[in-house]
Amino acid sequence: MSKSSYTTSFSVDRTPAEVFAAINDVRGWWMTKVDGDNRAVGDEFSYRVPGVHFCAMRVTELVPGEKVVWQVVDNHMTFIDDQREWKGTEIRFELSEKDGATELRFTHDGLVPSYECFDVCRNAWSFYVGDSLRSLAATGEGKPSDPDTLSLGEEAARVG
Repeated sequence: MSKSSYTTSFSVDRTPAEVFAAINDVRGWWMTKVDGDNRAVGDEFSYRVPGVHFCAMRVTELVPGEKVVWQVVDNHMTFIDDQREWKGTEIRFELSEKDGATELRFTHDGLVPSYECFDVCRNAWSFYVGDSLRSLAATGEGKPSDPDTLSLGEEAARVG
């Protein structure tokens, strides 16, 4: 893992199994419309915000109650010049139990400060992971976006 890659964490008063289930409910915390599946290693899924962002990922690791890892296999953002920035990066969710709660550590390994999309993506991951996923894990209600209604300004402010 690159030390400069984007990472964040939070704790919720839920079991690792409950938080693991929330992570894998991408329609419940990230985008309401996702093509494909993310329930098994090798599954591929994608989402598209028309005219703004397309991303396709492959599930590379699933360890119930412990870890979820996705590799970005394709990506296109209309608001950056270098379309290679996300391709080949790894998105990791690592869980651990601490003092009766579950800590989730999220890392987008390869998303580094020198990338043109870093600030936009950091802000978006902060919302989707730190707010929406955290809410889904804690209360059962996330705050996913409908990609068909997002504008470029909203996408740039929220989508990672």
